[in-house]
Amino acid sequence: MPTAAQIASFPNDTPPPGASPWVAGGPSPMVAVVDADPAWPAWFARLESVVRGALGLRVLGLDHIGSTSVPDLPAKPVVDIDLVVADPDDEDGYVPALEAVGFVLWVREPWWDGHRLLRHADPACNLHVFGPDSACPWRDRVFRDWLRTHDDDRDAYAAAKREASAAAVAAGEHAMQYNARKQDVIREIHGRAFAAAGLPVR
Repeated sequence: MPTAAQIASFPNDTPPPGASPWVAGGPSPMVAVVDADPAWPAWFARLESVVRGALGLRVLGLDHIGSTSVPDLPAKPVVDIDLVVADPDDEDGYVPALEAVGFVLWVREPWWDGHRLLRHADPACNLHVFGPDSACPWRDRVFRDWLRTHDDDRDAYAAAKREASAAAVAAGEHAMQYNARKQDVIREIHGRAFAAAGLPVR
């Protein structure tokens, strides 16, 4: 399990010199943020069933995270899921089984908590794979649960997302550039959520 300090930190996910995270393709073109869809929880339920059916007891954790997991929060229509497995570096232990049910390995970032990203087309999904000692799934849940219970920060984040989406789409940017545009607001909200959870605030 990660320490409190690790959960409340934001490690640098920049690739080491000469390394690339991309396994298939590259950054996705920006998909515009849309109004919250009440169908998104059902999308997650379908995907959860698919992942658990493919991996069985190899699933140590599986959580709906990101904006589609927060009621009334606008989002890109792509469900984000954190999957925890025993060893994300052991791709043979989970990637072929997920590929057999429609996922595609898209990103490999062993330097960032062992992160892998697999994509699914229908329903649209980003499946983030981490190990048991990774801080990211904990951080994602703290942020999600805070937004679910604090309408003021949810609405502030919604405004930042819409502004960042409009600017990114107009500029022809990709999703990573969209994320960078809203980073300051995310960090501010994280600070309040960390403090409420008893985590250290930097």
